[in-house]
Amino acid sequence: MNRKLRVAIARISGMTLMVAGGLTAVVLSQRADAAERLNDSDVTANLWEWNWKSISQACTTQLGPAGYGAVQVAPPQESVTLPTSVGGAHPWWEVYQPVSYRIESRLGTRDQFAAMVQACHTAGVRVYVDAVINHTAGSNNTYTSGYAGSTFDPKGFGYPAVPYTTTDFHHAGDGSCNDEDGQIDTWDDPAEVQNCELSGLSDLKTETAAVRGKIVTYLNDLIGLGVDGFRVDAAKHIPQDDFARIVAGLDTTTAEGVAPYIAQEVANGGTGSLAPGQYTRNGDVLGFSYADALKNHFTDGTLAELGGIPNWGLDLASADTAAMVVNHDTERDRNTLRYQDGTKYTLANYFMLAYPHGRPFLYDGFTFSDDNTGQSPPADDNGYVSDTDCTNSAWQCLTQSAAVKGMVAWRNTVQSATSAADFTATAGNVIGFRRGSLGWFGLNASAKASTATYPTGLPDGTYCDRITGVTSADGCTGSTVTVAGGKATVTIPAGSAVAVDVNATTTTGATNCTTVAVTFDANVTTEWGENVFVLGDHSALNSWDTGGGVALSASAYPIWSGRVDLPANTRVEYKYVKKDGDTVTWETGANRTLTVGSACTQTVTGSWR
Repeated sequence: MNRKLRVAIARISGMTLMVAGGLTAVVLSQRADAAERLNDSDVTANLWEWNWKSISQACTTQLGPAGYGAVQVAPPQESVTLPTSVGGAHPWWEVYQPVSYRIESRLGTRDQFAAMVQACHTAGVRVYVDAVINHTAGSNNTYTSGYAGSTFDPKGFGYPAVPYTTTDFHHAGDGSCNDEDGQIDTWDDPAEVQNCELSGLSDLKTETAAVRGKIVTYLNDLIGLGVDGFRVDAAKHIPQDDFARIVAGLDTTTAEGVAPYIAQEVANGGTGSLAPGQYTRNGDVLGFSYADALKNHFTDGTLAELGGIPNWGLDLASADTAAMVVNHDTERDRNTLRYQDGTKYTLANYFMLAYPHGRPFLYDGFTFSDDNTGQSPPADDNGYVSDTDCTNSAWQCLTQSAAVKGMVAWRNTVQSATSAADFTATAGNVIGFRRGSLGWFGLNASAKASTATYPTGLPDGTYCDRITGVTSADGCTGSTVTVAGGKATVTIPAGSAVAVDVNATTTTGATNCTTVAVTFDANVTTEWGENVFVLGDHSALNSWDTGGGVALSASAYPIWSGRVDLPANTRVEYKYVKKDGDTVTWETGANRTLTVGSACTQTVTGSWR
């Protein structure tokens, strides 16, 4: 079946097709929700080389309750096991050298992996897998077995557990890889970059249907276990047309019935067809240039320039970017900020969560020595990775810190406000901005506390700072910010931040309402005769019944606007629909979600999908 048709069928699951007067209408029979109720968040925790048991626990006790949308996990396929190597015993890069596609690795068994996915889904968290599909273990290996007991012939390019044979790989002078030693030496030559060996790793012939079929079978096996998306390792080295054919063969996800999310690793430095922007037709791309820019500004003390991100000329648009401060490669080559940078690193992560650029991926791996950047994660003598213990300094656990979890909640609250406004720089290292009328964020990277007055966009009242505490029955457990006339005088501590939003207010002193006037502002292009409505799972949104709904006005076309009263502190699911007589057209994708705060007014913005 055509992939676009499969996705379309999945997206209208739970709907009924009806014919009236020769016109086809899509009518919701109950509600178009997911098989699993997953968190409505674009934030991913990248728990790099944590084992499956530890990720299960993190999803259940930390990530799910904090509102994370996804967790990225390390490659789960069987890899080579290296009791000795130039990186020491069982270096971290073992997992990037597959010897089979069995889900059996130094991180756990197939059953443990499946249990981890289910635990994360139960907690509301999607699972994205780091997929190694460009290559297999390298021909220079002297050890020839994997963690599940599979053997391979590196010199003869034999991987019987897949199986792959020598004809499934590129070789020097084969007409595809014309470099004399078969290695990538010229980094601006597409043929060499995509058809020769990266760091001696055996390069798969993804142009052949046989190789692609085995890759698709592996990825669909993971999707069948519940995986929701992939971070594609070395995607720069796979021809875009080859990868497009692989993506076209993927099943829809089991939890939500949608196409799996794709984030591609395309390192900086390419031009022409190798430029990061050339890969976006197959999915998002990792934001290396964004991470580089954050390092520059946080190192140089030029935070006042961060308000100009939309005009920086980055190699990727925000909508195509899997944003990051760091990943496992860049922390080792020092190209970006990393945990060793202390306060600057922490503040950069706060900023990434606050500013509307890309989908943020927060990183937690393990500590290492710059004298041995290949060192193994904490593991036993056989290479099996130990359980993560966040009280042990051997592990990085920023994603579980109270302040970062507070920032995840802040971002989830403001996500419908898609731009930053009133960006204010009171000093080169002190900034503040708001996200619509939903939240305000300030950051101080200087050595002294800073006090200034900022436009917040928030209704008057007293708000709890997400960085220093949470809202409790007795008020705020941390600092507070008082808004009067839409402005607030805020003291931001040295080397810290302040984040307030409509879902974190004190129980006394704030102007709270039991009913909130919610304005929907939707950017929708319509044909003559079409009108736009909002339907949802609340009676005020007509409980999904297409016979009514909240009618939006086109007075500011293409912005359609309308207001409805909704109960405060309530989670609402909704969608935009177009009506033209008896014809009802639903926007695609999963239901939108809205957390109604306690401020008396709230605005929701969005565009037709």
